[in-house]
Amino acid sequence: MILIGMLDSPYVRRVAIGMKVLGLEHEHRPLSVFSDFDQVQAINPAVKVPTLVTGDGQVLMDSTLILAYLEELAAHAPRIRPEPEPARLRALCQTSYALAACDKAVQIVYERRLRPQEKQHQPWLDRIQLQLHGAWRQLEASLREEAPDCLSMTGITIAVAWSFAQQMVPDVMAASDYPAVAALTALAERQPVFLATPMAG
Repeated sequence: MILIGMLDSPYVRRVAIGMKVLGLEHEHRPLSVFSDFDQVQAINPAVKVPTLVTGDGQVLMDSTLILAYLEELAAHAPRIRPEPEPARLRALCQTSYALAACDKAVQIVYERRLRPQEKQHQPWLDRIQLQLHGAWRQLEASLREEAPDCLSMTGITIAVAWSFAQQMVPDVMAASDYPAVAALTALAERQPVFLATPMAG
């Protein structure tokens, strides 16, 4: 299997860490959808990362779909999702808020870095930031009730999303605003699998 994408993408990093936790051997090709557009397009015409090229040459994209496929592929490995209800539903809810926050952080980065300043629309940025904080607030409250294992898929998703936001849009939110999220992320980022899959890589 081949994983396409740079680790500065939180979605690529999410999949890369998940694959390591599942014990799945793979080749990682750190191609950028910006500087390596043509190379990525040759593999995936949609030019979207993460892209997974399966063992039989099929192309799969979207981090959640990729991880669902990989988890079935690694059925022998310890599962990184909780099985019994209501733990499963809680994990899905926490994951969904982490992904929503991640999406909004990425939107802010794109707005600031790809759109000329004179064409940026502040009311739109304000709206994105409102959504970003809404997701983190909900997640913070949920983590205070019960936090996931930092190497579960929920824990990985939360940590990857928070680390990305803290590195790329640190002015938008402070770690002190969401201490439970920050604490879970700090624990995750100390784990060998996270250290071996750095965002800058």
